[in-house]
Amino acid sequence: MPRRRTTSSASSTAPSAPSAPSSSPTPRNRTPQPVRVRRRSFGDFVKAFFAFVALAGLVAGVPVALALTVGWPLPGGAPSLDWLQREITVETFLHILTVIVWLAWAQFTACVLVEVKAALSGAGVPGRVPGSGPSQLLARQLVAALLLVGATAASLTPGLSQLGQSLEGNQRPAVAAAQQTPGLFAQQQEQAAATAGALAEQAGQAEQAAARADGGGSAAHGDTKYYRIQPPEGRHHDSLWEVAERHLGDGRRYKEIFELNKDRVQPDGSRLSEASLIRPGWIMEMPGDARGGELVEMPDEAPNVSEQVQQQISDYARSGDHAQGGGHAGGGSGDARVSLPEQRPAPATPAPAPSAGQDHATPAAGQAGASFGLPEALLAAPLLAAGLLGALGRRRRQALWQSALGAVGGRRGMEPPTPTGDAQDVQDALLVGADPDGVRLLDRSLRGLAASLAAESRALPVVYAAWMSGDGDLHLQLAQPAGKPPAPWQLGQDQTFWMLTRADAERYEEAETAAPYPGLVSLGTMDDSRLLLNLEAVPGIVSLSGTEADRAAVFASVAAELATNGWSDRMTITLVGFGDDLTPLAPNRIRHLDGFEDLFETMSAETRQRRGALGAAGHDSVLTGRTGPAQHTRWAPHLVLLAAQPSDEEALRLAELAADAGRLGIGYLVGTGGTDLPGAAWEMEITGQGRLLAPLLGLELDAQLLPVAQQRAVVELFSDTDPEHGSDGSGGSGNRPPFLVDVSEQGRPAVYARLVGTYEIIGLDAPDGDRSAQLHEALALLLLHREGVHPRVLSSALWPRGVTEDVRDALLDRLRTWLGTDPDGGARLRTDATGRLTLARSVVSDLDVLRSLYYEATQGRGAGSRQVRGRLLTDALVLVRGPLLADRPEGRYRWLTHEIIDAQLPLLVADTGLALCEFHLERDRAEKAIEALNAALRTAPADERLWHELLRATHATDDTDRLRALAADLIGRSGARGLPPRTEALLDELLPTWRDGAAAAG
Repeated sequence: MPRRRTTSSASSTAPSAPSAPSSSPTPRNRTPQPVRVRRRSFGDFVKAFFAFVALAGLVAGVPVALALTVGWPLPGGAPSLDWLQREITVETFLHILTVIVWLAWAQFTACVLVEVKAALSGAGVPGRVPGSGPSQLLARQLVAALLLVGATAASLTPGLSQLGQSLEGNQRPAVAAAQQTPGLFAQQQEQAAATAGALAEQAGQAEQAAARADGGGSAAHGDTKYYRIQPPEGRHHDSLWEVAERHLGDGRRYKEIFELNKDRVQPDGSRLSEASLIRPGWIMEMPGDARGGELVEMPDEAPNVSEQVQQQISDYARSGDHAQGGGHAGGGSGDARVSLPEQRPAPATPAPAPSAGQDHATPAAGQAGASFGLPEALLAAPLLAAGLLGALGRRRRQALWQSALGAVGGRRGMEPPTPTGDAQDVQDALLVGADPDGVRLLDRSLRGLAASLAAESRALPVVYAAWMSGDGDLHLQLAQPAGKPPAPWQLGQDQTFWMLTRADAERYEEAETAAPYPGLVSLGTMDDSRLLLNLEAVPGIVSLSGTEADRAAVFASVAAELATNGWSDRMTITLVGFGDDLTPLAPNRIRHLDGFEDLFETMSAETRQRRGALGAAGHDSVLTGRTGPAQHTRWAPHLVLLAAQPSDEEALRLAELAADAGRLGIGYLVGTGGTDLPGAAWEMEITGQGRLLAPLLGLELDAQLLPVAQQRAVVELFSDTDPEHGSDGSGGSGNRPPFLVDVSEQGRPAVYARLVGTYEIIGLDAPDGDRSAQLHEALALLLLHREGVHPRVLSSALWPRGVTEDVRDALLDRLRTWLGTDPDGGARLRTDATGRLTLARSVVSDLDVLRSLYYEATQGRGAGSRQVRGRLLTDALVLVRGPLLADRPEGRYRWLTHEIIDAQLPLLVADTGLALCEFHLERDRAEKAIEALNAALRTAPADERLWHELLRATHATDDTDRLRALAADLIGRSGARGLPPRTEALLDELLPTWRDGAAAAG
């Protein structure tokens, strides 16, 4: 269906047109008028009769006349070459013309059938017959005139009075307010009926208003008219610009429609507060000179209504008076597209305790006391902190494996660098502020929603924003009503809110579906609720004004969260105008461009590509293709953050580029020093006090920020994970563990804790039973961080839901008393110059001893003495009794998810076993080597290096049957994935016949 292509920049760039030509000033009728009940006249019956005659003649008369006068014009059989060489006669021409007439008749008949079917079924806008624009228009007008006297006339498109108008104007899907809404679900039809009823109520409301006005006002300028915003059809969405263009003759007059209707209560209870944010089903009062059959005229007389409706009329009349006299320019007080969800009332019975990490959504409330110098911005950003912490852990684990697998000659240590200074403060702030459970629940909830909708064959609704409330509930704010949500989701405060309680979210399982809304990103908090804006769904550009430094803090926060969040599978983030390189956060997601020309060239090509991909796949938007059977990387979002302010010309080009971005999965966040950025659908401002303001959206948030100093410290944490970063490659002091103990007999510790295996403490009396588990957990955390633990990190680990300062201090006093003092009088629990808690050197764990033994054997005394090396490696392997803290109680030690010790320990044990195997094979002691490797495999069964050395050591025994049995064991462990290529190559070398055995076993 042809439509005028519009861009979201129109509302920003178009000049304000006068309300009407100077000769005829445009009336602005604000007083609603009742609906005219039009009765059928004698002329209507005459038109219907002639329409019937015309249809009968064209549909039935034409083929009868052709059959009688000309007959069938086509030959009875296949033409021969001789027939093609005959002379062209007048009869030949007549036959050709007859064929054309037959085809025209068939096309017109098809148009009539389509129009009749649409009219009688009430299905809304009829489908188009290809290549039959004028024919279908004629058929539509004849069918409309024929049915004009029937009850179905209200559901038809413009009547005979518009026959002379353009085809494009007559084929628009907008219809009268009483028209039914096309749709697949009963919910849509019910919504359409409710809106039609609301319009009737508005008509009744006008009667009282007109009576109060004593017949003045609008009557002087003609009947007041109303228009109903239509539901989206395909990828087209109704806009005030198009409404003004169709019915006022100039799209720039959209501002007049906006002024007539802003802040007035709509049928769904919300209000119009921004011209670009309208919803299907809303009623728009039109200027008096509006024209077109899609308008409902409201003259002086109204039908009788009930008392209940009369009250609604009175309420609406007051809203109309308010809009006329007291409406403010910003419109911020009215409901906007993004609004704060209503909170559930407090339950009568105590609610179940939230899981660990929930209260990090409000860390200031959850962690009493001063911040001890930690960055407050990260403490107040739980989702950002969780994403950064998770990405940092993955990067460190990856670096450990790269270090281990790359160290063939000189083995490297398994210790990542210990952060210092600002980087250490930022790491502590991430540990305190992170809410991994919130990220997990958000991800599961969104994927579960997508899976439920797919099971019901329903499309994903467009989501503009998500709110995470203080009690853990999740509220999705939809672009438009989408019916009843699938269980356990519920409708929120209106049809555009879907809500999921935390208790229901906890019951969600992992869903095998793509992330439906990967473009959600945190902007800040408002009334204890956190707002996540869906950048890829905003219909246009999101602009951010303010000082350059304040904007940079917002941009850095948005970029960092998008790069590391846990609720998206994949995306591309393009950064333009960023002073510091953020690529180390996510090299696979982030890319920097030099300037606007590079951005425009890149995004123009991608926009064309995505349009073509969507068209080829038959999808209206990325949402319909993201979670369906056609999942592909083309449905991944691309989010552009333009921190540098564009010039006027660049802004216009960007607005044109972003006009169709919402359905393509491309979002734009653009920084500007002022306001009125062309194409900006939403305008926000960041103040120097850290407030994020969006007056037209009714938002005033405590912004989520990442200031420059903290941004650089975060990047430093990620950069330091590179095994080559800051190392000379010699494997020297750069690989030295942060804490070495005296492994001689004279170095016996005063307190010795066994962490590798079951948790045991030697040298201390058992603490009070009620406090034992908490004290043991605190000591374990300190033993795993010999560099020191921030008090807030310790309290956050032990009390993920928050704790008061006096409770935390009481625990530290008990821990200090339990650990006691050294013979020199020094306390074994100390506080260093930075305020962090450290343990004395007399308090040691078996993990400390294991690290020290391996270091001494490979880089210390054992490097020059073979005998010392063998003894140290043997002693180290004896310490390994199982996994770390094997008997830890359920529900405790949840802070271990942030640690990389689960990757460090297996690698350390594997390196120890490999070194001891090498030591024994040097003296041809294959059995001893096999024994050492088997001991290491009990802790590191997935380490491919251990299996390779075990194959070599077994081959050294010259026992072919034993080697064949080991190969069969390896094949059985590999399962359906099969053996790794390097293992297959090694077996080919050591046991060429192993494939025969594998085939026989299979």
